[in-house]
Amino acid sequence: MSVAIQINQNESAQAVADATTLGKVLTSMGSVGVALSGGVDSAVVAAAAHLALGSRALAFTGDSPSVARAEILHAIEIALLIGIRHELMPTHEFDSASYVANDGSRCYHCKSTLYDTALPNMKDWGVEFLVSGANLDDLGDYRPGLQAAAERLVRHPLVEAGLNKDRVRGLARYYSLPIWDKPASPCLSSRIAPGVEATPERVARVEAGEILLRSLGYQVCRVRVHAEELARVEIPADAIVAFMGGNHHELVTQKLLELGFRYVTLDLKGFQSGSMNSMVPLGIRSKYSKPNGYQSPEASA
Repeated sequence: MSVAIQINQNESAQAVADATTLGKVLTSMGSVGVALSGGVDSAVVAAAAHLALGSRALAFTGDSPSVARAEILHAIEIALLIGIRHELMPTHEFDSASYVANDGSRCYHCKSTLYDTALPNMKDWGVEFLVSGANLDDLGDYRPGLQAAAERLVRHPLVEAGLNKDRVRGLARYYSLPIWDKPASPCLSSRIAPGVEATPERVARVEAGEILLRSLGYQVCRVRVHAEELARVEIPADAIVAFMGGNHHELVTQKLLELGFRYVTLDLKGFQSGSMNSMVPLGIRSKYSKPNGYQSPEASA
């Protein structure tokens, strides 16, 4: 097999042990298709799978308007860097009325579409299992996508290896992945408040707004969409004074209004990962929270 991964021999003993454990988990599966998003978690799984299984490992990435073009490019680049086979699959979650309704269960319908698109290809790909990049930290949160995965017997190697986010980043350094410190970057539809329809037009506005913010130096940012086409901008709290003191606030406001937003606000709390989750109705949160969100392979058998 062709292996492009460069092992970092200076990484910690913990990372070496974790790589061994993760490799054993993946080897036991025989062959896998890795859902590669372009983020650090799935990249680590793809790297470990390629090392453990060679041509019996494949990565697949869903391509739709809800995925930022930069993230698609990252996924392609990471797959090339690792040397793993890679399939780019068009997905059509916006065809689902339940997805568009965005009632708080949108991620369930998104992941259902992703896995249902991948499942018919498994035979042609030559893989026995589909696997995700979910880690231990994900199990304690509201994660509708894990329910969709459980219903389709998708496995989570990082969970089975007992790895949390910090140890996953250590493994990314061990595999010399340049994105080892990359911040989380959920799909663009996650920026839309529950109860506001998720549409291609809205996610396009979000993407354009966040491209502008990053071009101004705010690499960690969000443009969140609320009712009445209100844009809530999040940047790090320690950047707010400079943002308001210069001309950036005027530039961003003008651009967002031109994109089609009616109102533009700046969140004075600063960037908060997952800040929309507090708006999800309790009934939806309860339905898609642990323990329903993940089943071990033994429980699913």
